[in-house]
Amino acid sequence: MRCPYCEFDDSKVIDSRSSNEGRVVRRRRECLACGRRFTTKEYVEETPLMVVKNDGRRETFDREKILRGVQMACSKRPVSMETINRLVEKVESGLRDNNREEVSSRQVGQQIMAHLREIDEVAYVRFASVYRKFQAKEEFLEELKGLEDKRS
Repeated sequence: MRCPYCEFDDSKVIDSRSSNEGRVVRRRRECLACGRRFTTKEYVEETPLMVVKNDGRRETFDREKILRGVQMACSKRPVSMETINRLVEKVESGLRDNNREEVSSRQVGQQIMAHLREIDEVAYVRFASVYRKFQAKEEFLEELKGLEDKRS
């Protein structure tokens, strides 16, 4: 691995750790020429996951888009960034575990809502209202009634 400081082509690995359910390996390295330390990350190369929108368009799965949506739903709620990141990882790995190259946007939204329902009901209703495009208070009330029924 090339040193980012002196450009020397050789380094030794000091520490390795896997994260993100084994999909990422983080390595601390030390340059054999200048002695400075740096971190590298190795990712599993995966085929791109395509999301099929309701109108038939296809776009590449964007984990950051999910992260932003969940963060907005959880804003000013007692939900940590660690919890949000875990939710996004679960959704992404759940979609990729099906060994399919395409998933519907409906599947993505349903998985997000299923996980959010377990974490924070207010964030769940916020996300559902945007995802399902609520237009009237009755739709909110119906969703709240559904949450209440599941609790019972």
